[in-house]
Amino acid sequence: MKKQYWEDFPVGRIDEFGSRLVSEAEIIEFATEFDPQPFHIDKEAAAEHFFGGIIASGWHTGSMLMRMLVDEMLINSTSMGSPGIDELRWKAPVRPGETLSVRSEVVEATVHKYKSDRGFTKFSYVVSNEKGDVKLTMTSTILFLKETEGDV
Repeated sequence: MKKQYWEDFPVGRIDEFGSRLVSEAEIIEFATEFDPQPFHIDKEAAAEHFFGGIIASGWHTGSMLMRMLVDEMLINSTSMGSPGIDELRWKAPVRPGETLSVRSEVVEATVHKYKSDRGFTKFSYVVSNEKGDVKLTMTSTILFLKETEGDV
């Protein structure tokens, strides 16, 4: 498979990928380590909370998005990392037994101001479950090497 460069991500490109089943054990394990609030790790406390049961940490949901991005897009690209996230929204809780997938859209692409061998690509992501319920939205930028030197 050909490595993907900055030029391979034109504005308007849409990709849909991922199929990640989220287990209760995974939710509790992640939250125990990184976000040990009762509605993430304690079944009884979660049942009494307004969520009505165990839910994934938003940070866990973001981490699952990142894993799907790496597996489906970044591992075979010239990604040089990211200068950061512009926007992150947890739209609805992720519950055990849901299967998550990602819709990615390129919303902006610009050549690096000082280094013409690379460019920035801004993506809009939507993470949804198998029913189409939106769970997370995020906008972030990734820096990719270009396949050709100079402006494209």
